[in-house]
Amino acid sequence: RMAARRVLKAVLVDLSGTLHIEDSAVPGAQEALKRLRGAPVTIRFVTNTTKECKRDLLERLTKLGFDIVESEIFTSLTAARNLVEHKKVRPLLLVDDKALPDFTGIAMDNPNAVVVGLAPEHFHYEMMNRAFRLILDGAPLIAIHKARYFKKKDGLALGPGPFVTGLEYATDTKATVVGKPEKTFFLEALRGTGCAPEEAIMIGDDCRDDVGGAQNAGMRGILVRTGKYRPGDEDKINPAPYLTCESFPEAVEHILAHLL
Repeated sequence: RMAARRVLKAVLVDLSGTLHIEDSAVPGAQEALKRLRGAPVTIRFVTNTTKECKRDLLERLTKLGFDIVESEIFTSLTAARNLVEHKKVRPLLLVDDKALPDFTGIAMDNPNAVVVGLAPEHFHYEMMNRAFRLILDGAPLIAIHKARYFKKKDGLALGPGPFVTGLEYATDTKATVVGKPEKTFFLEALRGTGCAPEEAIMIGDDCRDDVGGAQNAGMRGILVRTGKYRPGDEDKINPAPYLTCESFPEAVEHILAHLL
């Protein structure tokens, strides 16, 4: 086991459920991040959040006492925007209004594509039906991610996954997914770090999207028992997580003690 150990050069960290839940930090997470910054690794924060633009997200994290710069954050909104630009389409955007700044400058008149993120106020019959008709007319369906649910202060809440799946089912099409657990998302997050996937590890609370996705991309994955974690989650993926920890601080301790 020791002989096969690869040198760790990059740590990818999920945000919601791993470092914070809404406006509360996971206990000890700020201090643990400081300790991780003292190690010779590149840190990237990778998130599927579509509830707010990158700027608002950074502001929220800074207020919670996390030392993070914007260039270290890679979001599925960024990945979705890149894809929309690449495909040269005009999206019907089903995202939270607070996420719209990340799409500044993208033409949205007379849409010919459907982009779905987490948008509770848009998930009503008229809007879903509009999206349905566009897709039937040949518009591509782009899912920012397909998470089943996420953690809020008052409990678990439906993610965009069930709504994307409903549109897939009704139109008999498959969505292009851009966020976690897609392999391209993890590789894109590493771009510019000079690190290969086998030199990276991912820490997150979603066994399938964070850990499973990272491990499918060639990284190792640490599952934390905070956020949306539920007992038995570690049995949902094969291979199992490289490690399951109580929380982000414990994951950092393991990395500092055993992987560097």
